[in-house]
Amino acid sequence: MQILKDAQPNILVVGDLMIDHYLWGSCERISPEAPVQVVDIAKETTVLGGAGNVINNLNTLGAKVSVASVIGDDENGSELLEMLQEIDVDSSNIAKQEGRKTSKKSRVIAVSQQILRYDKESKEDITKESEQKIVASLEDSIDAYDMVILSDYGKGVLTDSLSQSIIKLAKKNGVRVLVDPKGSDFSKYRGAYLLTPNKKEAILATGIEIQDEDSLRQALQKLKNECDLGISLITLSEDGIATLDKEVEVFPTVAKEVFDVTGAGDTVIASIAYALSAGKSIQETAAFANLAAGVVVGKIGSATVSMDEVEEYEASLHKSTSDAHIKSFQEIEALVKRSKELGKKVVFTNGCFDILHVGHVKYLQIAKSFGDILIVGLNSDASVSRLKGPTRPVNIAEDRAYLLAALEAVDFVVPFEDDTPYELIKMIAPDVLVKGGDYEGKTVVGTEFSGELKLVDFVDGKSTTKTIQKIQGNSC
Repeated sequence: MQILKDAQPNILVVGDLMIDHYLWGSCERISPEAPVQVVDIAKETTVLGGAGNVINNLNTLGAKVSVASVIGDDENGSELLEMLQEIDVDSSNIAKQEGRKTSKKSRVIAVSQQILRYDKESKEDITKESEQKIVASLEDSIDAYDMVILSDYGKGVLTDSLSQSIIKLAKKNGVRVLVDPKGSDFSKYRGAYLLTPNKKEAILATGIEIQDEDSLRQALQKLKNECDLGISLITLSEDGIATLDKEVEVFPTVAKEVFDVTGAGDTVIASIAYALSAGKSIQETAAFANLAAGVVVGKIGSATVSMDEVEEYEASLHKSTSDAHIKSFQEIEALVKRSKELGKKVVFTNGCFDILHVGHVKYLQIAKSFGDILIVGLNSDASVSRLKGPTRPVNIAEDRAYLLAALEAVDFVVPFEDDTPYELIKMIAPDVLVKGGDYEGKTVVGTEFSGELKLVDFVDGKSTTKTIQKIQGNSC
């Protein structure tokens, strides 16, 4: 995951931009004028919708994003451009078309339910002049992009001719094109590197009812052949992602809880583009996209995903390496903040954990039972030597951290240099601070920053010191 975190691919999104507008309020009466609810609006919010949701996902993952599209020369168009500017997206390839309405979808929400939606938009194909403006603007810049995404919402921007012009221009310059398709005719996407249709879309496009492995293979192969794809891919909702490169592979989903699938397709294509741009294989890319989708379906409404959230989610599934669980002060501060915002209970403990033994493991398992996330502060080699003597530690901090991070009970390990974890506890402000039973009646560092203190008895006869003494005794 570190390679992905360090990547900052330059990705171009071409497609239908829109504004998702929400009016939030409460409803306590029926109108005397008509049998309709009266909603008392408390607040309004706006987010980028359509291809804009792909842009948002790329942005939160850490990509440098540019967009090409056609909007109206209207108030909504100006608002949309301001929204793009706020997240530092290059909008220089956006053309304005006279008489066209910039898409804005307004939803009235009361008591967490959508009461009404009304749209202002143009759905007819953009003009040839607008197509030419986009192609002309891309001719000199296309080779600057690591990847191009065509995000088709069927609102008229991605016409057959524009789609083909962009695909041919990109291929000529060695840039791969990914497409989130719309409709049942995928011929306009011919020559793209891959498409991301869902199962229903793939069935409509191929005419093959996908019911088993054989029909899935047939559908993937037909898409690959007819659309001249580099790789064929179909998203299978709760069954994951299927790909056909040299052979068919299915990558199971990793979603733990599904609250809302809105915008999951946007997250999938954004994460696929991001991972492929970072040089990942299609196998690694599909696994990453499944993780990203797993995060997003656990949120309500069209949502985005960040690299930190993907990493945290992977860690929660115990599918990541130990390295992913070892954090710096800065990293753990951001993780704790996000965890608390999600209502998770944070538990903290600390120690030297020099030679890991069953007493340590049982102690940490009990500590984890007090909350949702267990963070272990780990004394550095220098602090262990000051506390335990010049012959300690037996194992260096890197090894001790790696072993701790491999334990199922431990979510994150944070090495610290001081003799006590005072500053670390102050920063984390854990809901629960856990220490050994030998601290009964003693002052425990950091309690003033913690919600509560829990003391856990050690396992009799189990300690690093006794283990060392036994080894030394046996060696004589």
